[in-house]
Amino acid sequence: MSYQTVICCAVFFLLIMPGTAATAEISGKTNAAEPAGTLTSSPDTWPLLRGDAQATGVAKSPLPEKLELLWRFSIQKDGFESTAAIVDGTVFIGCTDGNLYAIDLASGNQRWAYKTDSDFRASPGVFLGRVFIGDVNGRFYCVDAASGKLQWNYDTNAEIDSSPNFHDDYVIFGSQDAMLYCLDIATGKLAWKYESADQIRCFSTILDNQCFVAGCDGHLHSIDLDTGKGTGQVKIDAPTGSTPAIMDGKIFVGTEGNEFLAIDPQQSKILWRYQAQKNPAPFRSSAAVTQDAVIVGSRDKLVHSLDPNTGKLLWAFSTKGRVDSSPVIVGRRVFVGSADGRLYALDIKNGEKLWEYEAGGAIVASPAVAAGRLVIGTDQGDLLCFGTK
Repeated sequence: MSYQTVICCAVFFLLIMPGTAATAEISGKTNAAEPAGTLTSSPDTWPLLRGDAQATGVAKSPLPEKLELLWRFSIQKDGFESTAAIVDGTVFIGCTDGNLYAIDLASGNQRWAYKTDSDFRASPGVFLGRVFIGDVNGRFYCVDAASGKLQWNYDTNAEIDSSPNFHDDYVIFGSQDAMLYCLDIATGKLAWKYESADQIRCFSTILDNQCFVAGCDGHLHSIDLDTGKGTGQVKIDAPTGSTPAIMDGKIFVGTEGNEFLAIDPQQSKILWRYQAQKNPAPFRSSAAVTQDAVIVGSRDKLVHSLDPNTGKLLWAFSTKGRVDSSPVIVGRRVFVGSADGRLYALDIKNGEKLWEYEAGGAIVASPAVAAGRLVIGTDQGDLLCFGTK
């Protein structure tokens, strides 16, 4: 997730506008009346910001040992500052030029573009043949994945850089107006909204019937997905827009206060805190998590690997730029971008650099991995796809 400001703002007073229905008919893989069920990813898909609803950042698809650049999709101005979604052989990505693009994964050719008068810094989510994304003007869109036609939109009162997650027939996302929204997928009608004390910029992580949101109010919130009622809060002492990753019932998240935390949400307890010993800096990267390691980038220009049980530093890899890009774990490798303009592959065991690619522009986006390919964008307007020829 990219940021335009370091400090999160105070509470917005809210006037919620109703969803606006478009004239296009809703299309997708299932009828709108059918239950959506639980979103699951596969080796051929990367439907959400961090790959799955728990935001583990772990790819199900393998990647070849030797990566080659397969194609480059470039625009004339602006850049790609968010993570792509990959579903049904199509790459979906928003751009700061105001377009939501659909690009063929095999060739890199554009299939369609949905043009707005705003720009996109949030990542899209794809579910039931629809693409969902919010823009900096506070409008949330549902677009048909096959045609690029608008299905409906919904207006919030502030910029949206929170990416969507899904539960049953609903899409959940946050806004800088301090609200977490739950909308009906088929119609865009509001089911419920949860009010925080400050901006919500992170991806809302879902486990079973609970949603977890780390906010700019310095708290981790848990929300019941059926009612939209809060079920608990944990004070994390600083604002954040980073995504809370879930693994083995624990939540892992970093803050603007230069700390990375492990939290037990059931006991509302912080299990451990980590802060870099040298040059501590905010964590705007979201973590990739396994039972053996928690991998996260920081504005201190390092990629950190932490023991998930103790928070002990296992290794650190130094880049030449801030690491706002969120790592993705693919087998024994960690892939992560840096503001130094490079995409890195690191050994998950010891942080040894295995490969790097000079992308040209700064990388604040995160990798998306599906169907044996890795896709990532730069702030100079290049979308890159790696795999094997």
